[in-house]
Amino acid sequence: MPVDLITLLSPKNLVIFVIVFTRLTGLMMSAPLISKYPIPFQIKAWFVTMISFIIFPIVLANVNFAMPTTIPELTLILIREFMIGYIVGFVANIIFIAVEISAELVSMQMGLTAAQALNPTTGDTAPILSHVYTIMASMIFIGINGYQWVFSGLYKSFFLMPPGYSFIVTGNMAHNVMWVSNQIFIIGLGLALPIFSVLLLTDVLLGFVAKMMPKMNIFMVALPAKIYIGLSIFIMLTPQIVSKIEILLKDYLTGIISVLGG
Repeated sequence: MPVDLITLLSPKNLVIFVIVFTRLTGLMMSAPLISKYPIPFQIKAWFVTMISFIIFPIVLANVNFAMPTTIPELTLILIREFMIGYIVGFVANIIFIAVEISAELVSMQMGLTAAQALNPTTGDTAPILSHVYTIMASMIFIGINGYQWVFSGLYKSFFLMPPGYSFIVTGNMAHNVMWVSNQIFIIGLGLALPIFSVLLLTDVLLGFVAKMMPKMNIFMVALPAKIYIGLSIFIMLTPQIVSKIEILLKDYLTGIISVLGG
């Protein structure tokens, strides 16, 4: 028994456990829902520790790891691990960021940006419609078991980029990260475009009405009309929006590891 305890607490095992813990910490800092939801820090720490204990034996048995000989070298390795975990969580969180951008665009066009409320998933104030989009995306993410995909991507990253791997940003990796970041705005605009375009056309028509009837107080009519039209279209397009978000979530969750070059 003492031999087993000494082996378990050997310097190499402790360093590998800290490395696994650091990569998981990076994931938790950027993963959807859990990174911004107001969960107590102690619960997050215990959760990361529990997952680290589960992954640690697998990494220890399957990865050849050269022990760092100096503190600066260990620090650089931990920074690499944090970056890898953060990238995995960031890719999984892209659709949520795009959904928030989409909701901001639609709310601005509908005139609902002044109606701010606390968003429980981010901890910040946001338009009411942003809450609806975010909760919708969160329910879809939970419904498709999104965190199984996220942790699967993190697990595969230990074999694609084992601890101690010289984490050099290659041209292919930089291209993947830039492409993924660019998709945030494309997806956000794509989700908002149907409602946004109808509301823009409504503004044009209201402008013609204002020119034809200059004595009419068009501003008193425009605001409630745009809110009514926008909400009506949103309700009609909700099944299509849900289907599109589900497809996008599955595509990006399955492609997490490809961003790292896998």
